[in-house]
Amino acid sequence: MSEVTGRVKESLETRFSDVWIAGEVTNLVRASSGHIYLSLKDDSALLRGVVWRGAVPLLAIEPADGMEVVCHGRLEVYAPRGTYQLTIDRLHSVGTGALEARLRQLHQQLDREGLFAPARKRRLPVYPRRIAVVTSPTGAAIADFLQTIQARWRSCEVIVVPSRVQGAGASAELAAAMERAGRIMPPVDAIALIRGGGSLEDLWAFNEEAVVRAVAAAPIPVVSGVGHEIDISLCDLAADQRALTPTDAAVRLVPDSVQLAAAVAALGSRLRMGLVRRTIQARQGLQRCAAARILADPMCLLRDRQNLLTTLAARLTRTTTLLLDRSQERLRAAVGRLEAGSPLHLLARGYSVTWLAPATPEASEEELTAGPSLRSAAEASPGATLITQLATGRIWSRIERISSP
Repeated sequence: MSEVTGRVKESLETRFSDVWIAGEVTNLVRASSGHIYLSLKDDSALLRGVVWRGAVPLLAIEPADGMEVVCHGRLEVYAPRGTYQLTIDRLHSVGTGALEARLRQLHQQLDREGLFAPARKRRLPVYPRRIAVVTSPTGAAIADFLQTIQARWRSCEVIVVPSRVQGAGASAELAAAMERAGRIMPPVDAIALIRGGGSLEDLWAFNEEAVVRAVAAAPIPVVSGVGHEIDISLCDLAADQRALTPTDAAVRLVPDSVQLAAAVAALGSRLRMGLVRRTIQARQGLQRCAAARILADPMCLLRDRQNLLTTLAARLTRTTTLLLDRSQERLRAAVGRLEAGSPLHLLARGYSVTWLAPATPEASEEELTAGPSLRSAAEASPGATLITQLATGRIWSRIERISSP
């Protein structure tokens, strides 16, 4: 049996030392040792496979159950059990349909949870002093990023938090790196998550749920610059700001020191011009004050006030005199009207008024003239006492005889 198994092992491993196999991933298990065990199946067959721990970082994408993949490796026979399996050293997704379907499903799930809501976006610091960069320390993206930071804002300190950005296991490293960046002491002002361009498969680690949640949970504002302008990952949507490229992420994080210096110089020029203008205006004001009459002749103000007071007093006198004259004229006119209508005025012209004297001899002056004046002889009788009011004085008389009209 051992001899047969050995010959089968030799034959299989010799003839199938370099094979490509396509199929659907099933029964995937990630062992604590770091190895990945899975099976590949099609419509009529099932083939077991293994990815040893050392080969996991070389995979283009993290395998998952139900994923259509194409694998490269060699067939190996496990003699003690008489079984064979595919030892995988490379693994790629077949097309982008399955990946895009997974991407849409995860996008809908995280969107319902509010991870992409605009309300949770935070503003980036205007003048950052320390920035953490989560990326591969050997890629072109970090070189472009650092070069841009150096050219724009040299006073910023950049801390690189290394992580793989592609392949199986990269998502776990990226999520852990994001957590480490958020715990740096003293805290950084912002975190940049960057990677250069690539296919959907190359950028798939930035669409994994663990990485997206780590970006959303970061305690510090995050800028995501993954891929090229046309590449949009879920990390871009969860970050506080999306950059088109790693270089654009550096541009969004730090100001341009040259432009800032020019702006400061322009403000300084405006400040100097403003101070010169204010100084000229103040000098002109002082000159006007120095030429003022009050400083040359301090008594002029008092004289002006005295002249004004004299003018007002004269105006008051004229006004008072005019009002008094008009009042006197009105008074004389009223007196004239009263005199014209006064009974005494009529009496002075030869008329008189006659009353019947009251029967009581003790009557007062008011009672003597309280009665109505006589208008007809028939109102009196012989023997009655009459009181006649003349212009000057009164006459008491007795009626001797009354004549008919």
